Amino acid sequence: MTDTENCQRKKGGGIPRWLPLIIIVGLMAVAYLMGWHKYLSLQTIGENYGQMQAFIADNFLVSIVLYAVIYIAVVALSLPGGLIMTLTGGLLFGAVLGASVTVMAATIGATIIFLIAKTSFGEVLAAKAGPWLEKLRGGFQENAISYMLFLRLVPAFPFVVVNLAPAFLGVSTRTYVIGTLLGIIPGTMAYSLVGASLGAPLDAENKRFAACATANGAENCSYSIDLKQLVSTELIFAGVALGIVALIPVAYSWYKKRSNSHAEA
Repeated sequence: MTDTENCQRKKGGGIPRWLPLIIIVGLMAVAYLMGWHKYLSLQTIGENYGQMQAFIADNFLVSIVLYAVIYIAVVALSLPGGLIMTLTGGLLFGAVLGASVTVMAATIGATIIFLIAKTSFGEVLAAKAGPWLEKLRGGFQENAISYMLFLRLVPAFPFVVVNLAPAFLGVSTRTYVIGTLLGIIPGTMAYSLVGASLGAPLDAENKRFAACATANGAENCSYSIDLKQLVSTELIFAGVALGIVALIPVAYSWYKKRSNSHAEA
C-alpha cells in the first residue's frame, strides 16, 4: 500500500467514501433545479388521475414497479412529497397493495440514504465524537430498535431526519432496516386507506377546477383538496400512542438499572 493510500485511509477513505454522497447530493440538486419535486402534489395526481388509471389497467406490473422506483427516488433524494406518494399508492392500487409496495419502497429508499450517510459521515463522526455524543450513541445503541420504532411511529419527526440521525448514532444496518420496516407500517397503512378514499374528492375537485378555469382562466383558480377532513386527529394520536408503547422496553431497562444501582448502594 502506497503512502498516498495510507494517508487517504487515515483521513477516512478518500474519494471512494465520499463518492456516493457526492452523487446523491448532485442528484438532489438536479431534482430541485429541474423542479421535479413540484410535480409531487395532489393537483398533479388529480389532473392525471384518469390517464394513470388507464395506464395501470394496461400495464399493471409495470405500474407497480414504476411507482416503487419513483418512491425510492423520492425518499433517497429527500424530496418533499412522501405523504403525497403514499396517498397516491392507496389511490391507484388500493389500500393493501398500495401500502405493501410503499412500505418496501420507503424502506429501500431510507436504507440507501442511511448507508450513504453512515459511510460518509457516521464513521468519521464516531472517531471524533466527544463524550456527550459518545454517551448519546451508547444509549441509543443499547435500545436501538425501540428508539427506531418510536421515531418511525410518531408523526412529529420529519422522515428525512429519522433517515439520517441513526447513521450518526451508530445504529446497525440490520436494526435500522427492521425498525424502519416495522415502524412505518401503521402510518403507511393509515394513509393508504385515506388515499384509497380520494377518488371521489379528486373527481369532484377536477370538475370544479375545470368549470372555474373555463369561466375565469386556470391562472385565477386554485386546486385544493382538504386533507384535514380525511386525516383525523385520532389518526395522529394513534401514531403517538404506538410510539409511546415502543418506548416501554426503554423505560423498563432504565427502571431495572436504577433498581439495581439502589440495591448495590
